[in-house]
Amino acid sequence: MSCVYLARTNQKLNFARIHLDALRGGCQSTGWNKHILIESYNESVLFHLASAYGAFLREIAERYQLDVSHIDGYRTLADDLENSGQECPELKELSVLEAEQGSWLHKMIHAYEACWRATDKAAPVNASSSLSEIHVAQVNPDHTDESAIVEEYQGWLDALRDLIDRQRTGMQEW
Repeated sequence: MSCVYLARTNQKLNFARIHLDALRGGCQSTGWNKHILIESYNESVLFHLASAYGAFLREIAERYQLDVSHIDGYRTLADDLENSGQECPELKELSVLEAEQGSWLHKMIHAYEACWRATDKAAPVNASSSLSEIHVAQVNPDHTDESAIVEEYQGWLDALRDLIDRQRTGMQEW
């Protein structure tokens, strides 16, 4: 059995840790580009956390010998497992975590998705703006509570690692 996604999951967890360390460094910076660094690392940490979760979903699919090429989230994995007639105890916990609005996984996914939100309404062009100017919604636009965000991200990384370790142990028992 291939372990491509096991390696990919581990790689993305490591990337999230590296970028989280860089975010901590950005928060300590006194340079003129401090807020740019923080915003950049905010989004990169979220990207790698979401990518690690996505890779883990594909790892589960790989473990159950499903076609991983179209797994794009929990729902497609659940549908494929149901169609294959296989039982997957790992899905119950993932289902609860994704659905429960107060869970760390739900918050992490929501924060990552917020990086992609933009308005579809054209911004009015005035003398101080350009037609080519890119308008992006910032994760933390007022740069408050930077240390709280770092700690939240660390909590999400720790929780994701724990979830993956626990579920990998369970999958090995099958």
